[in-house]
Amino acid sequence: MPGTFTHTFDTPSYKGTATVNTGLFINGQWVDPVEGGTIDVYNPATGDVITAISGGTAKDVDLAVDAAKKAYKTSWGLKCPGAVRGKLLNKLADLLEKNIDEFTALEVLDAGKVYDKAKLQDIGGAITVIRYYAGWADKIQGKTIETNDTKLAYTRHEPYGVVGQIIPWNFPMGMLSWKIAPALATGNTIVLKPSEITPLTALRLGDLINEAGFPPGVVNIVNGYGHTVGDAITHHPLIEKVAFTGSTLTGRKVLKASAESNLKAVTLELGGKSPTIIFDDADIEQAVKWAAHGIFFNMGQACTAGSRIFIQEGIYDTFLAKFTEVAKYLGATTGDPFTIGTQHGPQVSQTQFDRVMGYINSGKEEGATVHIGGARHGDKGYFIQPTIFTDVKPEMKIVQEEIFGPVCALIKFKTEEEVIEAANDTIYGLACHIFSQNLSRALRVTHSLEAGSAWVNCSQVAEASVPFGGYKQSGIGRELGEYALDTYTQVKGVHINIDHQL
Repeated sequence: MPGTFTHTFDTPSYKGTATVNTGLFINGQWVDPVEGGTIDVYNPATGDVITAISGGTAKDVDLAVDAAKKAYKTSWGLKCPGAVRGKLLNKLADLLEKNIDEFTALEVLDAGKVYDKAKLQDIGGAITVIRYYAGWADKIQGKTIETNDTKLAYTRHEPYGVVGQIIPWNFPMGMLSWKIAPALATGNTIVLKPSEITPLTALRLGDLINEAGFPPGVVNIVNGYGHTVGDAITHHPLIEKVAFTGSTLTGRKVLKASAESNLKAVTLELGGKSPTIIFDDADIEQAVKWAAHGIFFNMGQACTAGSRIFIQEGIYDTFLAKFTEVAKYLGATTGDPFTIGTQHGPQVSQTQFDRVMGYINSGKEEGATVHIGGARHGDKGYFIQPTIFTDVKPEMKIVQEEIFGPVCALIKFKTEEEVIEAANDTIYGLACHIFSQNLSRALRVTHSLEAGSAWVNCSQVAEASVPFGGYKQSGIGRELGEYALDTYTQVKGVHINIDHQL
């Protein structure tokens, strides 16, 4: 039998015990991988190993796909009414809410998130998304189409069947809910790969899936690396659709795998280099707070992070002074994510820490000024000081490339036309943030920016009912809202001859 990991939390934020199965979740059972192998999971706040999980391979993906295919044909898909699917999703949300503190603690331990933020935004947000799609499950419907008086025509929105889902490490439960909820609501079965860096909450959810009463094989969870399990999912001939969130580089590989295999449908949510634009008529106090949230939220580990901050020249100095104070405050409240009062935690891994520090060093070498931060915090774990660069140039790596850390570049601008051109000067198009009390200007600029999401006088506040996705190299397709249902269904046109004459 596969092993389990038990951890007792005795922290200011949470006291309790959590037990997580560390095997693979296939056909409703916890199993060992066919070929054996384990992957170490680390605590980002200390750098210590938390536990080891099973590492799957293509052979385990084959077993998971077989289980998902059988479940789709016999107990899910078109065999299971939408009202039943919705009831099970609501039950899963109820169970997650019942265990919210345990899931939050696991997310903090595994991903380094600040406890109160993880409870409200990550686990609380996942509950909201699952409930939202539970409500859609019995409302998937087509149309009757007028043609002529000898024919009846209508459309059906049918599930793909087995879908593959690959989850990133920055929002383990959040991104998982964005994927499994619409897929299950529309009748698909799932082979899911959590990130090998942050797998604990996904594995714990396997038990809740059973407890909620989902038929075996409807959701299968296969731990593993991207080059093994991820590659097997994207190439598998019986997986008809893949949803992936991660880097643009890996997104290209997912698309290539689709072309090389069975032309499976693909949804990609990829990288970003989102602009934050602050005009001189903005409410500067609110703009400072929201801009700080936009870049330092989740330690900068968000694809929508507003890492390029454009400030109109008339308020640049005032904004910089106030923004610096927020960065100092976050720096002073950096530490153990379980400690009450902590506002800024660690990067997720040694690899990510090294990557972010590499960009900071690049900024220094290319002549940008480190206004504040730019160094490691403490001597243990993967903590990086909130960092502000000034005196940057458009061609610098820190301006052009996604850093995925608590690092931003401040850029002064004069005119609306100038800042629109600069903001769009990127291969990415995931999000943008605009601050102005002139609504006409705010909307004019919003409509001129090449981005899939726009936040006006706020930043990085997703809603379950509002679609999310990217322009340009930031992705394909949409998640959240009613739009996500379209990415998990195929439309069938039905023609019925009424008078039986040729």
